[in-house]
Order: sequence, then structure tokens, then C-alpha cells
Amino acid sequence: MSETSDTPREEWDDDVAAEESIDEVEETDVEEPEAEDADDVEESDEAPVAVVEEEGDDEVEEIDPVEEFKRSLRGQLGEWYVIHSYAGYENRVKSNIESRNVSLNMEDYIFQVEVPTHTVQEFKSGKKVPVKERVLPGYVLVRMDLTDESWAAVRNTPGVTGFVGLSNKPSPLSIDEVAKLLAPEPTEEAKKATAKASTGPAVEFEIGESVTVMDGPFATLPASVSEISPESQKLKVLVSIFGRETPVELSFNQVSKI
Repeated sequence: MSETSDTPREEWDDDVAAEESIDEVEETDVEEPEAEDADDVEESDEAPVAVVEEEGDDEVEEIDPVEEFKRSLRGQLGEWYVIHSYAGYENRVKSNIESRNVSLNMEDYIFQVEVPTHTVQEFKSGKKVPVKERVLPGYVLVRMDLTDESWAAVRNTPGVTGFVGLSNKPSPLSIDEVAKLLAPEPTEEAKKATAKASTGPAVEFEIGESVTVMDGPFATLPASVSEISPESQKLKVLVSIFGRETPVELSFNQVSKI
């Protein structure tokens, strides 16, 4: 009797355990995919928003390098002055001023000395080679607080023939004038884009002809043609700068006939 009655009890317990196990499996199979789907939905909603914001930030952060340079100039000490030197000795004069600045303890008054240059393309051995060329032959720029002592320190430097302006009261350059002479040059890509936009039919010039400079630090200034190089499509013109005629080399498309 006891063996017969125990068998149904054991089978019933096994059935209950099996049903509970099935319930647990069903709950696991149903709930976990729902949680994963919810996470996937949240991630897919957020990702496009982040990309749009980053692209918008990149567009806003584009900065004109010339305007950025002008802002930096406004935060600097002193003002920029132009001094005469012997043509071809500009870098030596720069070194002489910097040496005297230290030896005379004038660092609190004389802050920076620069020889403005720009890059031009020259043909060497049949190839175009970038070469640094002085923008203002015979001139050097000095950033300084003008006092009697700082004026004398610069004026009495070997190779310096004087300041531009009145002999005892030089005239400082404006921010725009300094930017034209010292601002960073445009990238090669920007130069190519400008050249492509300004490319037109060949223009014939004559020695002594009056033209207007259309590009570079002397844009809008009148000039006269002194040399013509048809093979390189370049002109050498004379521009009146600080009361002195200064030779400047330009491409044909950087000047316009008057």
C-alpha cells in the first residue's frame, strides 16, 4: 500500500517543479529582450543629435586668420614703428637692435623687431621654388614704447638711418597697416583658389605704365611698372611707401591697368 501511494505524490511534486521551471524560462525569455530593445532605442535616438551638434560647432569655429592676428595685435604692449636701414642689411639691423636692447636693459620698452617677408615662387633649374622675399627693402619694424631713451637706443643702432615720420616724433603704424605687413600668409589651397578665380586672358604691360595693386599688403596702392618677365608672368613695380619708391614683385593678375 505505501509504495503505491508514494508514487503519485512524487510525480505530482515533479510536475509542480517542472511548471515553475517553465514559468522562470518564459519570464527570462520575454523580459530580457524588452530591456535590450529599450536600450537600443535610446541609443539610436541620441546618436544623430550628437553628430549634428558637432558639425554645427565646426562651422561656427571657423576663424579668419587675419582678423585673429589683428585681435592679438590689440593685446600687445607698445606700438609698431618703421625705421629706415640700408637695403640688404635689414636682418643685420634687426640683430643689432635686439643685441642693444639687452645690453642697454631696454627690454621693458623695446619688445619686438621684425623684417616683413612674403613667399614668392622662383624658377631654379627649371623648377618652381618658394623663396622668402623682403616686402619692404630698406625698412625694419619695431614694436616699442616710445621714450627718449628707447628712441635713442634704436636710432643709434648701427645700420639705422632714421625713423619714418618726424625726426623726433615718429608716427606709429595702424593695426591694419601692421596686419598687411606681418599677418600670416594664406595657405597654398587659398592661394590656388584665388589664382583660379582671378585667372583671365594675358595682359600686356609696358615699362613706365601706371597700374593699381589688387592683391597683397599693398592692395589699392598705385604703382608704375619697372620690369616685365613674360616667362614667369611677373612684374616688378615701384610703389610709393613712406615717401620712398620701393620695388615690389607681383604676378600679372595682382595688378590692374589704370
